Amino acid sequence: MGILKTKRIYELAEDTDGKRILVDRLWPRGMKKERAELAAWAKEITPSADFRKLYHTGGIPFEGFAAAYLEELEASDEAKAFIPKLHDMLAEGDVTLVYATKNAEQNHVQVLVRWLKHHLSSTDVL
Repeated sequence: MGILKTKRIYELAEDTDGKRILVDRLWPRGMKKERAELAAWAKEITPSADFRKLYHTGGIPFEGFAAAYLEELEASDEAKAFIPKLHDMLAEGDVTLVYATKNAEQNHVQVLVRWLKHHLSSTDVL
């Protein structure tokens, strides 16, 4: 079983990344598709535009954003359908979720990874 990793999309792709999946709703500014070296673009598991904008403009703190995003993920059939796909990719090797934001500590990817790992460890998927 591979390892689930995260990385800014602006960092160079490496062989150790395994399959790279973009987990941003918008295409990263200035990034050429060839340089991104993506296996997939998973828009369906990203935060809604409303919550994303509210957080980025300072309308809600990170904790409020994270809670709202978790609720969105739990309610999303598309997000739940992504879990077995990710499980299959991890069975083949490492997977790196790539994102554009500069803040590596407080971003949607950290929330997403916790949610995915929780669901990947459940007996429903394995």
